[in-house]
Amino acid sequence: MHIVISDDYQDSIRQLSCFEKTKNHTVKIYNDTVTGVDALAERFKDAEAIVLIRERTVIDKALLDRLPKLKVISQTGKMASHVDLEACKAKGIVVMDGRGSGAATAELNMLLILAALRKFVDEVNRLKGGQWQGFVGSQLSGKVLGVYGFGRIGKQVCELGKAFGAKPLVWGRDSSVEKAKQAGYDVASTKEEFFRNSDIVCLQLRLNDQTRGIVKASDLAMMKPTSLLVNASRAELIEEGALEKALQLGKPGYGAVDTYESEPILGADHPLLHLSNCLCTPHIGFVEQDNYEAYFGIAFDNINAYAAGSPQNVVV
Repeated sequence: MHIVISDDYQDSIRQLSCFEKTKNHTVKIYNDTVTGVDALAERFKDAEAIVLIRERTVIDKALLDRLPKLKVISQTGKMASHVDLEACKAKGIVVMDGRGSGAATAELNMLLILAALRKFVDEVNRLKGGQWQGFVGSQLSGKVLGVYGFGRIGKQVCELGKAFGAKPLVWGRDSSVEKAKQAGYDVASTKEEFFRNSDIVCLQLRLNDQTRGIVKASDLAMMKPTSLLVNASRAELIEEGALEKALQLGKPGYGAVDTYESEPILGADHPLLHLSNCLCTPHIGFVEQDNYEAYFGIAFDNINAYAAGSPQNVVV
């Protein structure tokens, strides 16, 4: 099959051990992102199979109408709303996805928390600029670590936070709260209590119609001036523009984010990047060697299974 893979920013896919699984196929890899139906249609015009790297490229009906050769889409990780599944079904395009452990993303959450609390990047930059210490940091131990959502990654963040001496406090839908209770973690009685009492709020929700904009400006306004908001899940979980305004007002006092409404961010073209009280990273939560081997290994296995006439991990 002719496979097309876009958005390989680090030009890393060909170096993965699992890339050997594509040896019986023709593979075209692009190292950038393009947008717009015309540009995407040109990129994928010869594709019989597309491997999607998370949600970096949107596949909608207008694009699918321009791709008559496309037979299969293999998603790295779990499928989300960036693919029009109904349109794929109508056109007979098989969509398959995979799974990951979430460990890399959980670890990045902890990295963002610790780096923000200790002003780590600021101190490194001061030293490189010829200066010495400039801040008195804060430790994680003893702080209330609010985890919004208790899925696979949320649970790991609670476990890691507890190992650092933090006090996890969980909020989310009823099923999340119940799972957290069963795991022995404290849960907030209300959303208001969660935001008021947390020293750190860590968002661990999947983005869907129910969670889009679920964190309101009014929620952020209840946070402490000394608190930290961490979002390595999806930017759209927060009401549009609310985090920038909240950080400017000082509640929460600091932010650490890994995701943005429109990616990639180039030319420092995002307001959060220009706030001194926000630590920003370029959506690297899942970008880790072992994670890539797992994600792409399954994605390539899916294509091979389809080519052999036995599709697996089928979404539609």
